[in-house]
Amino acid sequence: MKIAIDEARTGITAGHGGPFGCVIVRDGKVVGRGHNEVIKQNDPTCHGEVTAIRDACKNLGTYDLSGCELYTTAEPCPMCRGAIMWSNIRKVYFGCNIADTDSIGFRDKVFYESPEDISEELDRKECLEVFEEYRAINDKKSY
Repeated sequence: MKIAIDEARTGITAGHGGPFGCVIVRDGKVVGRGHNEVIKQNDPTCHGEVTAIRDACKNLGTYDLSGCELYTTAEPCPMCRGAIMWSNIRKVYFGCNIADTDSIGFRDKVFYESPEDISEELDRKECLEVFEEYRAINDKKSY
């Protein structure tokens, strides 16, 4: 966790974004690290966890982080939770909770409540054709 805290400090000192640092560890070795770079990158997806996941995947040469653990300075938001789950990280340790992030002006709490539905299905038939093309390509690979 100390390395995650140092990452957070690096990011806030440089003006990269909020106080969110993260490290990913496998077998006791740091394989990825990152901090919030939302401001630096002008990208709302550059949270510390996502940045660390990208770094770990690059360093390990894989998109599957099975066997890894993640240490982060704050409880992951739903976007980061999704990224953590997609990358197969087995355990998450966090320092501050949602109430703590709310107290310093971050609106994480709203994302845990029932959000307004902004989605609408469109052109499903055409999109299903692309899915079938994908399935056909992958079916050929399995022979």
